[in-house]
Amino acid sequence: MNADLVVEAADETIAALEKVADRDWTRRAAGLEWTCRATLDHVALGVVGYAGLLIARPADRYITLFASLDPRAPVGHCLEGIGIAARLLASAVREAGGDARAWHPWGHSDGPGFAAMGVVELLVHGMDIGRGLGLDWRPPEHLCAPAVRRLFPGAPDGEDATETLLWCTGRAELPGLGRRDRWQWDGAVR
Repeated sequence: MNADLVVEAADETIAALEKVADRDWTRRAAGLEWTCRATLDHVALGVVGYAGLLIARPADRYITLFASLDPRAPVGHCLEGIGIAARLLASAVREAGGDARAWHPWGHSDGPGFAAMGVVELLVHGMDIGRGLGLDWRPPEHLCAPAVRRLFPGAPDGEDATETLLWCTGRAELPGLGRRDRWQWDGAVR
């Protein structure tokens, strides 16, 4: 997966969420136990964490750096933080050599794998937040397709890539397949 897709996924997600920045972010994100604001914090933490993993390259643990959004900042400013996090990850992916590997609980991965993880976090949780706030936004198919290919090798073929990603992450049904109640991606290098 290309590092530029992480930035594009962030830009798309931010543009969508800016439309609802003035709404009540203490509401729950769709399908989650977290509030919309807590979900946004989770995205920042995860995306910066993926960059950190790729930089530090631990073999058996998570890194000790935890990034967070300023809890006093307005949502509009926090969306800027999401863009920063995505650009940090994209930079780490570009800088990592082809042999770079790092631990992740769902499979040791490489730069393209961590890029795909970042794209999934941004798009899927961006949609969770948007739906929780009444926004009808759908992640772009051209960003979902490479993430599905990279992280969900057993995903069904022939479906819309956005719907497939949502099915893979337990957020939608596909024809003939019920909604998944448990899921995880496979970050292994391919």
